Amino acid sequence: MTERVFILLGSKKGAFILESDAARRSWELRGPLCETWPLNHVVADPATGTIYGGGGNEWFGPAVWKSEDLGATWTHSSEGLTYGAGETPIKSVWSVGACGSCLYAGVEPAGLFRSDDGGLSWRQVEGLRNHPSRPNWQPGGAGLILHSLVPHPRDARQIWVGISAVGVFHTADGGETWEPRNMGTRCDFLPEGQRYPELGQCVHNLAMAPGTPDRLYQQNHCGMYRSDDGGQRWESIEAGLPSTFGFPAAVHPRDAETLYLIPLNGDTVGRFMPEAKAAVWRTTDGGKTWRGQRNGLPQGNAFFGVLRQALATDRLEPAGVYFGTTSGALYASPDEGNSWACIAQHLPTISSVETLVIDT
Repeated sequence: MTERVFILLGSKKGAFILESDAARRSWELRGPLCETWPLNHVVADPATGTIYGGGGNEWFGPAVWKSEDLGATWTHSSEGLTYGAGETPIKSVWSVGACGSCLYAGVEPAGLFRSDDGGLSWRQVEGLRNHPSRPNWQPGGAGLILHSLVPHPRDARQIWVGISAVGVFHTADGGETWEPRNMGTRCDFLPEGQRYPELGQCVHNLAMAPGTPDRLYQQNHCGMYRSDDGGQRWESIEAGLPSTFGFPAAVHPRDAETLYLIPLNGDTVGRFMPEAKAAVWRTTDGGKTWRGQRNGLPQGNAFFGVLRQALATDRLEPAGVYFGTTSGALYASPDEGNSWACIAQHLPTISSVETLVIDT
């Protein structure tokens, strides 16, 4: 039995797929796929190998693309991806994820949709859209988007979502009711004394630790956080990082204490690598300490950013780590971040990076 590794990229001009064997020394690139639609998130269901891509814009409208043959052929559907009459039309799908036997899609303006037929048709999860706080939701810089979908690995009724710039919500009943979970995350952009509201936080990314569903990590517009109780309380773990600002976070596939981040220099000073020197920051003790991993990454003129879904790991041993940049370069580490190489460049802006490993 051999293992095949796929890196799935969402970009401003379609999906791209890179393929390698378990050694991960050379990669074959395919794309652009999905008729060059703008795709915000391309992800695979590890149970089936089916690949889904969420995207669209105000010209194309929203859609979820689907491939059951590892990207050779694609179909797409927008059926049901709509709000009621009089509401703002849905611009795009921002996140896609499997949860048990169903599929979820997060959209802009922020809402959640569910498919029970593999993405052929969709229906709104009305409990979130009808939350009493909904009239007060405000957009972040990229819009009012539901970008993070984190299902519980053993309880399909539990889901966490991240919405910019609203915060984290959790459901324990399959989406009928939702509870905000933002205690301890701050809003530096609010007046003194109002910086820890129940809602209004600009969450950038949400990730669950492997084997420990109550352990969540959150990269926020205003700091980096960890929760050990499913998001009911958050603790700052930004000490030792070069910046409190960044977008992506990715967990190790087996170690709940190991996390990868890519801090940027700040929200108002360019949003690029601190000092224009690229680094992926790693903790191996749950955020108590951090170390920048730089070997093989550009240490000058790195004026690029990394978007919220453009950092990922694979499940191999040792784990691979991958990130894509706003300037269209893809970097890979086959040794858990100790060394890096550029494996693709001159691509469109990379919106998302995910991985799939299959046995053949």
